[in-house]
Amino acid sequence: MFELITESLEPHQKDHFTLIPGESYVIGRDESADIVIDWDKAISRKHVRIDVSSDSLQMELHPDSTNPIFSDGRSTSSCRLKSGDIFVLGSTRFLVLQKSAETGETDVPPFQEMAFDQQELKQIRFRDADKRLEVLANLSEVIRASRTESDLHSRLVNLILAGVPYAEAVAIVELTSQGEVKINHWIRRHETAGSFRPSSRLIIDSLAQKKRSILHVWEKREEPDSGYTAVAELDWAFCTPVEWEQSPRWGLYLAGQREYQLAEGLPHGQLVVETSQLKADVKFVEIVSQILNSVQRTTRLERQQAGFRQFFAPPILAALGDNPNTDLLEPRECDVTVLFCDLRGFSQRAEEASGDLIGLLDRVSKALGVMTSQILEHGGVTGDFQGDAALGFWGWPFASPTSVKQACLAALAIRSEFARIQSHKDHPLSQFQMGIGIAHGRAVAGKIGTTEQVKVTVFGPVVNLASRLEGMTKIMRVPILVDETISKLVKQQVSPTEARLRKLGRVLPYGFEKPLMVSELLPPASVEGTLTDEQVNDYEQGVERFLEGDWETAYQLLHGMPATDRAQDFLNLIIAQHNRSAPENWPGYIAMERK
Repeated sequence: MFELITESLEPHQKDHFTLIPGESYVIGRDESADIVIDWDKAISRKHVRIDVSSDSLQMELHPDSTNPIFSDGRSTSSCRLKSGDIFVLGSTRFLVLQKSAETGETDVPPFQEMAFDQQELKQIRFRDADKRLEVLANLSEVIRASRTESDLHSRLVNLILAGVPYAEAVAIVELTSQGEVKINHWIRRHETAGSFRPSSRLIIDSLAQKKRSILHVWEKREEPDSGYTAVAELDWAFCTPVEWEQSPRWGLYLAGQREYQLAEGLPHGQLVVETSQLKADVKFVEIVSQILNSVQRTTRLERQQAGFRQFFAPPILAALGDNPNTDLLEPRECDVTVLFCDLRGFSQRAEEASGDLIGLLDRVSKALGVMTSQILEHGGVTGDFQGDAALGFWGWPFASPTSVKQACLAALAIRSEFARIQSHKDHPLSQFQMGIGIAHGRAVAGKIGTTEQVKVTVFGPVVNLASRLEGMTKIMRVPILVDETISKLVKQQVSPTEARLRKLGRVLPYGFEKPLMVSELLPPASVEGTLTDEQVNDYEQGVERFLEGDWETAYQLLHGMPATDRAQDFLNLIIAQHNRSAPENWPGYIAMERK
């Protein structure tokens, strides 16, 4: 494993990157690069490619690069680098170091051991609170900006090193399910100081046994010891557990020396790091751990909410709360209103677009988006997609007294949006139409599927009825059909200024045993281009005469509709086929011969 250390002319423009043998990395200014150096304009968007082996790096100039590599003071397009080598891109210097880290033996007891609980740490005060707060302020952004776990580890150890000035080394350590100590990433303040050997005794004690921050202090030794925490100059270390989704037992490990050599430019001598200072460092790292936990929970919640947002309307998400109880999603029987919406013209468009299926898929996806956005906008749940059809339902996971109203308003909004689209002939969806069926009844709703795959949907006869009603919109030549239960509830819940109904006839859907009265859902009379209340009344009188067998009167009433109203064509065709006279065995309903 190699460490690539970057340094610019500005002291704050410094970073560390871990290079793993067998992997390849691209260095550049572009965000898609593996190692992003965005402060140096002389570095190309993609400047070099590095192939990592166990003992060296092979570096090649990227084809898109406009500036060369400088190695050993010479301009080159390729070179092989080993530990200790330096190369320059633009004005940025890169140092290559081969990293080695292994854990020390567990049989060397510390001279002093301290275990910390939250109450004790609360009593500790920082001497340099301003500087530590500045570091903590950047932590959340560091976590969110990390694209991979390796990137997070690299950024994190650098940040912690900046916040704990007397620490010589920082490591991300993990205790595997097999009980083995794993070092995921580490860094030393002085890059050329040598290897780093965290104490496995301390790590196991902190992460597995006590599950809290543990500080070990060793006696100062003149010579390295096989069981010592690192090389002889490091005589204290502590480990703080971090609760993390992907790795539940990992921690932050810091080590240093109690006799700390003062930096160049300050009075000569050594500073003895007091125990109180080490406790303050433990408190700081505990805060880092807590922020990591909080950001992780927030990120997980955001991902969860984003997943739920595909199915649930904002009011339902708000009701579920910040920590949704997934028991609410378990399938259960309830009263639901089901809306089934199908796209017209898909088969014809599919034949015409056989050479551009991706383009067709994009248009169908946008059409489905019109449907689902209105379902969600009106408080519904989006269920299954069946090719070019969308399913929405209301009444789950929470019962709602206005579910029928919301479903009807969603259907009218979908109809209005498609009508608007069709008025623009250059719109990619202008050749598509839609049909909607709405039914209300008992069903099972929730997470439905197999042990391998589940989806949020609804199951039961009411779903079949909604699908049949949608299919009948093609035959009865109207955009939206509803069943008798919906009609009754609309009259109770919905004002005529929001939606109206028009009876179209009593039918026996294909595959059903009992006939039912179906009605068209209409927008209010104030909407331009729709039927007036008088015309709706005349049509319903014609339907009543038709059902009673007085087909001559029905024919006259239905013919009074505007020519643009296609619903009259359905009944008038049947009447004309029987010479305006009902058959002797007329049952009072129309049996549908197909779905």
